[in-house]
Amino acid sequence: MTATKQLRADARRNRDALIAAARHVFDAGDVELRFDDFARLAGVGTGTLYRHFPTREALAEAVYQEEIDSLCERAGELQDAMPAEEALEAFLHGMVDHMESQKGLGATLAVLLSGSTTAIADGTRKLTSAVDTLVTAAAATGAIRKDIGAGAVLLALHGIGTAYGQPGWRHDADGMITLLMDGMRTTGSGRS
Repeated sequence: MTATKQLRADARRNRDALIAAARHVFDAGDVELRFDDFARLAGVGTGTLYRHFPTREALAEAVYQEEIDSLCERAGELQDAMPAEEALEAFLHGMVDHMESQKGLGATLAVLLSGSTTAIADGTRKLTSAVDTLVTAAAATGAIRKDIGAGAVLLALHGIGTAYGQPGWRHDADGMITLLMDGMRTTGSGRS
């Protein structure tokens, strides 16, 4: 059982409120807010902040972990709800949506977590596993090639993310997902 699941209900609510406040601040790109002010924004005491998150980096890691967990959960939901190839494509388009809607958060977390190789490695491992599950399921149905792995898919997503903000980014990003899916499809399984 994780430490979060072991928390009493009120402690879990306080922790969740701190993470929500931090997500809002980080999404706005504010890395200069005094750390103690997170407690005020969350409606909790300073002691509660430090009990859950002794540093700004620990708070940023918790926000990042929730983002990764949410993406991985979404991958599982899609896999349960639709055919494997459609689930993979929906997930990839959803990742583009996520990049677009969370760009401020992503940029701030990149700054705050630049020295936290463990948090980034854990998140990368989880996301790779989720994407690998989707890719493997689609390959098992014969819809996509078996020689494509999660690493290649994540590399393509990373490339899409680095182009964020360029004129026509969203249109091009969606086009890149279509191109990626078309390139992964086996002969005869592509759309007409």
